[in-house]
Amino acid sequence: MKKEDTVKLISAEGFEFVVDKNAAMVSQTIRNMLTSPGGFAETEHREVTFPEISTTILEKICQYFYWSLQYASGKETEFHIEPELTLELMMAANYLHT
Repeated sequence: MKKEDTVKLISAEGFEFVVDKNAAMVSQTIRNMLTSPGGFAETEHREVTFPEISTTILEKICQYFYWSLQYASGKETEFHIEPELTLELMMAANYLHT
């Protein structure tokens, strides 16, 4: 995978997730950050920092991005969410419009 085909998502703790750009675009918020005109840092560096999203939650969100792409292509599998993550995950998903 070429660097220009990836996006770096950074959690509140500074952990970096390098994901396929198409997967990250599942999120309308990330899509807007990466495609908006105006020379925003996110667009130029393909890097988005989420100071309010923990590493555990951002990891689950990245898993969801890939699951969503598979689901959209016809592969129907279950996406498991641990009950203790549900509230925090719902708040992050609301922010990310996923």
